[in-house]
Amino acid sequence: MKTTKLFLALSFIAILFTSCYTETVIVEESNITPPAITLNQVLNSYDLWYVDINRSQGSGYIPFMQIAFTVSFNNGTFHANNNLVGIGDQGYGYGIDVGVYNTGNFVLDVTHDIDGFSRFEVTQRSANEIELYNYANDVSYILVGYQRNTFDYNALFYDNIHYFLQEYTTWEKVFTSQEGAINEFDNENFVAFLPGGGDGNFRSSQDQNGSNINNIYWDYTGIYNVDDVPGTQYLKYLTLDYDFLGNEYFELSVIDDNTISFYHPSSGTTYEFLGRGYIQYKKPGEGKLRKSNKEIAKTMTKISKF
Repeated sequence: MKTTKLFLALSFIAILFTSCYTETVIVEESNITPPAITLNQVLNSYDLWYVDINRSQGSGYIPFMQIAFTVSFNNGTFHANNNLVGIGDQGYGYGIDVGVYNTGNFVLDVTHDIDGFSRFEVTQRSANEIELYNYANDVSYILVGYQRNTFDYNALFYDNIHYFLQEYTTWEKVFTSQEGAINEFDNENFVAFLPGGGDGNFRSSQDQNGSNINNIYWDYTGIYNVDDVPGTQYLKYLTLDYDFLGNEYFELSVIDDNTISFYHPSSGTTYEFLGRGYIQYKKPGEGKLRKSNKEIAKTMTKISKF
């Protein structure tokens, strides 16, 4: 009898222990939380982050952000495409190495080779958009993520055409079509586009092809405007307003990153120009600070009919 009771008692304890053990495992499994994605994983989820300068906000600016078209974050190295010329090829598409970065929670620290240290608070706005806010300068930048093999480089050129035109010291005419009436522009072989607005932001020369670009005599100066063409993203209107000589109107298209085309509707002539004297930018003192389209419009004297 005692033996039977002892067996039953041990059996009950075993069942109770098994039941408790099973219940504990179930409770533990229900409390497992998937690991949250880290900021570094977010930054590395896209090859390129386009700096949408038209959506930047604030009273100040960060020089290395203001000059970059795209930035990339690769295992602690901070890359930037500061030029349109060569974009897609330079640094395997990432651009040049311009500094280092670290992440902690959703704080991004960047130490730039030229501009030094900057800290950003990062907010994820959508699957491929993040906002970088710098408290010290009260400025925020919107970055849009893309993969290198799907990035629309053509749209990038046209959206930032002012800067592309300024990335060469001058443009040399290398082709004039047989079609088209003889006109004054046939004699101009060099055109240069300069940063900034106001007077004198373009100049042209009738010097012979092949001339040393450091010794060019500039016959004409004036103001230029670039305007959108309704219904297409891949064409622009170009107006050259010559001092004392009136305006010339062209349709401007990009052939590649060192060749542009001017179509002159009034004569029916097409010209092609090759970039001479490439200017590589790494710091603001070497070139331009990007501005929004609204800011550019404020600095340009409106002289076009478009």
